[in-house]
Amino acid sequence: MIFTKYKNSLRWIMIIASFVIVSLILWNTYVFFQNFKAEERSKMEIWAKAQKELSKSTNLNEDIGELSIEILQSNKTTPMIIVNQDGSFDSNNISQEKSTDTLYINKLISRFQNEYQPIEVIYNNEVLSTIYYGNSPLLNKLKYYPLALLLIIILFSAVVYFFYRSNKNASQNKLWSGMAKETAHQIGTPLSSLIGWAELLKTEQVNPSYITEIEKDVDRLKTITERFSKIGSVPALEIADIIEETTNSFDYLKVRSSNLVEFDMNIPDHEIPVFLNKQLYSWAIENLVKNAIDAMKGRGKLTIEISQIENNIRIKVRDTGKGILKKDYNKIFEPGYTTKKRGWGLGLSLTKRIIEDFHNGKIKVLHSEIGKGTTIQISLKQA
Repeated sequence: MIFTKYKNSLRWIMIIASFVIVSLILWNTYVFFQNFKAEERSKMEIWAKAQKELSKSTNLNEDIGELSIEILQSNKTTPMIIVNQDGSFDSNNISQEKSTDTLYINKLISRFQNEYQPIEVIYNNEVLSTIYYGNSPLLNKLKYYPLALLLIIILFSAVVYFFYRSNKNASQNKLWSGMAKETAHQIGTPLSSLIGWAELLKTEQVNPSYITEIEKDVDRLKTITERFSKIGSVPALEIADIIEETTNSFDYLKVRSSNLVEFDMNIPDHEIPVFLNKQLYSWAIENLVKNAIDAMKGRGKLTIEISQIENNIRIKVRDTGKGILKKDYNKIFEPGYTTKKRGWGLGLSLTKRIIEDFHNGKIKVLHSEIGKGTTIQISLKQA
């Protein structure tokens, strides 16, 4: 209980602590890199003095000391170019084939000038040569270390975030599944009673059409109960006629909707077999139809069109409602997204899950125009 109470505070403390630790690591890396560069500079200044001794001994025909030779030979990592007084140049720790390429050497000199200030070898107030040098391979690797560290941290954070999010979603799905199954269980008792009352009414002098409508609503309650009981489990698919199942859902809503809504169907005159879960598919169609009626504010024309191109079955639900902005085409299928004052924003997200996760189909906003209407298309494969 205490942990739950302070969980948000602990989360922020961990985030801030992580940020501080990462900042310290990056700062220490930067300081280390600068110290390394300073040492590189100091090493090259010593190397330049040894080079000066070499030039001095050459001019005076003296023997160069062993220490100077050892210093000149010891640097096997720092790439450098020595430009002499007469314009000629020598290179050190640069590949032999590239050291003869004048264009490459000039580009290298420009790059080295940006990395370090050149060192001049001066003897008797005369510049004998200028040394241009760059980062050693180790320094170049160290230069990208902070970027690599940041990338690792970002990837690690992403993994933690997605793990936390998926774990949270799994918990929420488990909760919703449990509530849905409990709802289906609770509906079962009054539903059984309604079936009994319907049978009793048949023995009375009641208009048969009333009983027929009651039985239709009872069947609808049975269907709703089956839908809720299937949430959280993998539904079984069976071969069914997509024309018949779509028509049944469409006709049921048609007689129970406003007379101000004009219903129209354009469908083939032959059966089209598709692997379906009838209860969930009819739920998806009802969600689309109800959403279209809401978009039209209970007044307009609603059309369902079914077409087939080879093995692809397309069900289009078209309305003459307020339309959807193009930037919101994908948002409308996200859980919680709604433009209505009342509603949870779950209808279209549930429809997307029924079509794509359970039936391996696709659903998308095919076309929409503000003030003129929207067409949503479901795509399924023929059985």
